[in-house]
Amino acid sequence: MARTRPAGEPDRDSATGGSERTHPGGRPRDAAIDEAIILATRERLVRDGYSRMTIGDIVADANVTRPTLYRRWKNKFDLVVDALDYGFRRQRDMHTVDLAELAPRDALVEAVRRLDPAYFNPDAMVLMGNFAGEARRTPDLLEILREHAVEPRVALVEEVLKQLRDRGAVRADIDTRVIALMCFGSYFAAFYAGESMAGLPERVVATLWPAVAPGQPGD
Repeated sequence: MARTRPAGEPDRDSATGGSERTHPGGRPRDAAIDEAIILATRERLVRDGYSRMTIGDIVADANVTRPTLYRRWKNKFDLVVDALDYGFRRQRDMHTVDLAELAPRDALVEAVRRLDPAYFNPDAMVLMGNFAGEARRTPDLLEILREHAVEPRVALVEEVLKQLRDRGAVRADIDTRVIALMCFGSYFAAFYAGESMAGLPERVVATLWPAVAPGQPGD
């Protein structure tokens, strides 16, 4: 994943006095330590947000030392990029829906269900809100979130609608992008309004279906 260090973000050498470079022939990295640091970072992102979280807090939470962290990541930004990628990789299987066994309306419900930012991570709404708040200070973070967390979900709904359209199960003139964005936005609207998420995919599709099903006015 491409990384651009934000202005003002110290690199590893400045943070460690240049003394923590990895030397050839050193000990191999311990995957368990890597994961402990990544998980601590993800937890701090939810609790403190990007600007307030510190390397000191992360190493304390992960029970490692600063040199241990800086041998793996040059700065906080690079660490956060990998912490986000850790979550994205765990979610990639959700970005397809098998329509073979599903009725058209049920297929759309399943796609909308997978739009939920909290489908895998119950803290995702808070995390996305934190990154939205960083849009001016660290815009690269929001762009990463858009590319790896938002767009795959929206594209899933678009793809399902296109497949249904090819089968004649929805109207040929629907705007798949707008419908997908509306469905995605329903989760944020419910979250900020304090509404229950229970049954939201079914309710969203029940509202949309009369407008997208074939045989409706305008066909």
